[in-house]
Amino acid sequence: MANHRDQEFTDYVSAHRGRMVRIARLLTSGDAHWAEDLVQTALTRLYLKWGAISPATGATWYADKILMNVFLDEKRRFWRHRETLTDDVSEPRPSAAAGPEDRLTVLAALERLPKRQRAAVVLRYFCDLDVAAAAELMGSSSGTVKSQTARGLDKLRDLIVEPLDSVEHVR
Repeated sequence: MANHRDQEFTDYVSAHRGRMVRIARLLTSGDAHWAEDLVQTALTRLYLKWGAISPATGATWYADKILMNVFLDEKRRFWRHRETLTDDVSEPRPSAAAGPEDRLTVLAALERLPKRQRAAVVLRYFCDLDVAAAAELMGSSSGTVKSQTARGLDKLRDLIVEPLDSVEHVR
């Protein structure tokens, strides 16, 4: 029985880990190492509950919920400090939609948002979740998600003063 459960979990991780890392990279404003730590912690917690979760009926939602909780808990810890690395590890290849300068600008702006605003913006616009799904993952009301998203977008507009190359301005 444990072998079947372990194989199911391994298959799930193989299929969904990349998506989790992309979400975590956005939450950590591009910090690949911190994102990997968050995903590893989330997957460890998911594995501990794997017997009670049906992969077909909510494993992805549960994994996203754990990842969001791990991120929000990490941001609350006072002892967490970021280390500056002297050598960079190879990064995933970016999409061709936006230039590297645009990505860096957006990541830098995301980093300056408060954690709940950042989480709301990432869930709504990068993960393409509706308000109700984002609220459930954040453990907040729909109204809170709407207000945090609006405040986050307003602050992003203030922080990104130069137009991004890949964004067309429509008035």
